[in-house]
Amino acid sequence: MQEMIAVAGLRKSFADFAALKGIDFRVAKGEIVGFLGPNGAGKTTTMKILTGFQSPSGGSARVHGFDCVAESLEVRRHIGYLPEAAPVYGDMLVRDYLDFIGRVRGLAGGERARSIARAAEECDVSDRLGQRVGTLSKGYRQRVGLAQALLHEPPVLILDEPTSGLDPNQILAIRNLIRRIGESRTVILSTHILQEVQATCDRVLILNHGELVADAPIDQVRAAIAGGDLFRVTFNDGAVRLAEPAIRAAIEGVPGVQRVALQAADVPGTHAYEVFAERDIRGDLFDLAVARGLRLTDLSRERSSLEEVFRRLTLGADAAAAG
Repeated sequence: MQEMIAVAGLRKSFADFAALKGIDFRVAKGEIVGFLGPNGAGKTTTMKILTGFQSPSGGSARVHGFDCVAESLEVRRHIGYLPEAAPVYGDMLVRDYLDFIGRVRGLAGGERARSIARAAEECDVSDRLGQRVGTLSKGYRQRVGLAQALLHEPPVLILDEPTSGLDPNQILAIRNLIRRIGESRTVILSTHILQEVQATCDRVLILNHGELVADAPIDQVRAAIAGGDLFRVTFNDGAVRLAEPAIRAAIEGVPGVQRVALQAADVPGTHAYEVFAERDIRGDLFDLAVARGLRLTDLSRERSSLEEVFRRLTLGADAAAAG
């Protein structure tokens, strides 16, 4: 497939702080990629380099084949960008605002009118063109922001926290809009909301401390990087009463178990756990209950969530750095 974004050995330092430590990734035409990272991970720095707002300290970044430093104007012609706060003017009519952006983009009169109509229809704001931007809900202002990013029909779209501050209905509408837009464009979606990536994206990139700690389709990240599944198990006191630490130690002793976390329980004598394991341990947990004289009242298996993967990757990196 055609390569739309290519990042190789990208580094960025501010004085003695290394924001990016030589990251590499590529994005193909038609992909919707979720770009994640905790605060200070280097996510925003990478996006600023891709959009031409900052220059790297080393390495390279190319968009649609153009170098983000040497050919930054060409890069900007080929990207649409929506920052977290939509760059709209509240005192302008939606139509006038989009016309203004079209002029900035160098679109001629007839072409500009056609582009406004197309982008407005694509972003479902055609019926709001005569409305003042400041009177729109935040969800519709985000749609108008997307429309301005799409006016010049860029092949690459970069979105920074596009659903921040929206209500659940607005979030769902923007998610559906992004999926539709992504059918014909390459999209990088920056967000702190993990459910956003799961609902919208085909692939995930996770940054931590300026390093890329995951780059894979979401299902592969869950399965290959997390290496297992999440089990929820609840024991009640049965023939014997065991102290909670003894039960936890017994679960931790099951081969393949990687982490055990005690959950809150309102009923005395009830012990509920989240167990993360690299294999299916349901039979082992049943055998454990029988052997220890416990009553097994609940046992379920879940696919590891992206949130669990994110925690394991970023906390694991933090622990390694501390060590």
